[in-house]
Amino acid sequence: MQTLDDYMLPCLNKKLFGFECMGCGMQRSVSLLFHGEFMAAFKMYPAIYTLIPLILFIGMNFFFKFKNSDKIITILSVATIAIIITSYVIKLTN
Repeated sequence: MQTLDDYMLPCLNKKLFGFECMGCGMQRSVSLLFHGEFMAAFKMYPAIYTLIPLILFIGMNFFFKFKNSDKIITILSVATIAIIITSYVIKLTN
């Protein structure tokens, strides 16, 4: 029986250049979330917990227009980008 893990894409950046990109770990983190391993998902890709609400909010905003949606999207985007960059720098220095 095949699982979600069998369909994960390899990191092209890692294969070509030998180091991970800022998105490495996202697929595995989503897989861990589906398996209920929330702490492991956070350790794999910390931005997953701001990225999912951002994607959901942008999707819902297409159908329902929310008051101050621009501010909410900006805050979630800045938080997500900050977490991605911070965790990437930490990962590179370890």
